[in-house]
Amino acid sequence: MAEFAITAEVRKVIGKKNRVLRREGFVPGIVYGPSNDPISVQFPYRAIETALMRAGGTNLIDIEVDGVKYPSLAREVQRDVVRGDILHVDFLAVDPNQRIRVEVPIVMEGLSPVVAAREGILIAGRSSLTLEVYPTDIRDRIVIDLSKLTELGAEVLVGDLEFGENVTVHSDPNEMLAKIVQPAAARAAELDELDGIVGEEGEDEEGDSEEEETDEE
Repeated sequence: MAEFAITAEVRKVIGKKNRVLRREGFVPGIVYGPSNDPISVQFPYRAIETALMRAGGTNLIDIEVDGVKYPSLAREVQRDVVRGDILHVDFLAVDPNQRIRVEVPIVMEGLSPVVAAREGILIAGRSSLTLEVYPTDIRDRIVIDLSKLTELGAEVLVGDLEFGENVTVHSDPNEMLAKIVQPAAARAAELDELDGIVGEEGEDEEGDSEEEETDEE
């Protein structure tokens, strides 16, 4: 049983007639999956808005249609480009025995002591990962603890994360997700200092060369 639930009615209108449906306060949608034929449905606007807000795209929602519950994931939400109103929702009804792919957001928590001391800055990589999991193993977030990055150069790679044997990650294990680097201003000052040292060494070498030529004369 999913944590979230919503009741839908079978939808009998399609195409342009959906505009009338929306004016009446309903959102058209479809529920499809490997174990059932596609079902055209309609939801009360406020109910589907609340369900999507709470469940997002990584939590199962039990969609009840004519007394039958379909554990589902929101796969596509179409919205009005100006007002942001929900226009249509596609739901994937999952089979508990089949693995599916889900896009799970990455959440950064904590603070690196290096960043807190203003000795370094955080560079973040991608904001989500694609996981292949059984429906019961779906998670709503991937947490990275930044407090464990305690020195310059410390980083978290995809391969550093632990998901368990039932989860497949579809990303390069060497891809960087978070890294502490030296601030640009400090790095620039360091490079200027190195340039100065190199310049002084070059002048010394020139001076020695001139003195040698003078002695020879």
